[in-house]
Amino acid sequence: MAATATATATATVVPGQPLSVASTSASLLDGPGTFSRGGQVFAALVGQSSKEGGVVSVKGKEDIQAIPEPNSVVIGTVTRITRQAATLSLLTVDGRPCRPDFAGVIRSQDVRQTAKDSVKIWACFRPGDVVRAKVISLGDSRSYFLSTASNNLGVLFAVSSSTGATLEATSWEEMRDPTTGEVEGRKVAGPE
Repeated sequence: MAATATATATATVVPGQPLSVASTSASLLDGPGTFSRGGQVFAALVGQSSKEGGVVSVKGKEDIQAIPEPNSVVIGTVTRITRQAATLSLLTVDGRPCRPDFAGVIRSQDVRQTAKDSVKIWACFRPGDVVRAKVISLGDSRSYFLSTASNNLGVLFAVSSSTGATLEATSWEEMRDPTTGEVEGRKVAGPE
């Protein structure tokens, strides 16, 4: 491969999608994530295709998934609540999908910027809530330490514990069930 070869990216492709036409495929080689059959190059997996110096390849979602780092903004689902912390299963990192086995912990002292001693985790989060948070450190071997101590961080989506209806934000610390008017405590995320 020549040092001057440029990489060109194309749209998302699916398995079996042709990446070359028979008349031009003589000059194209199948790279990672592709296969050739009958003189044509095809995608072997879902991902982004690219052509670099006559070699066509496809990077699958495993190759392009994000990894949480300090100061990354993540979105996750609350899976467990204890007196000291809420555990999240992370869904996205800086708007890009991540592996489903990433977990994060929001400790009670990392929920708000003020009144840190009076925070009750159960009044801020519930299992099933979708939360936007910031990675503050790599944490322990099982999870990342997260913070919602900013106005734009906190619960994005929640359902009522009594009716299952989607809650609406009424203030930075309360959400209301539109069907019953019942108010539940949450650390609500403001708009970005």
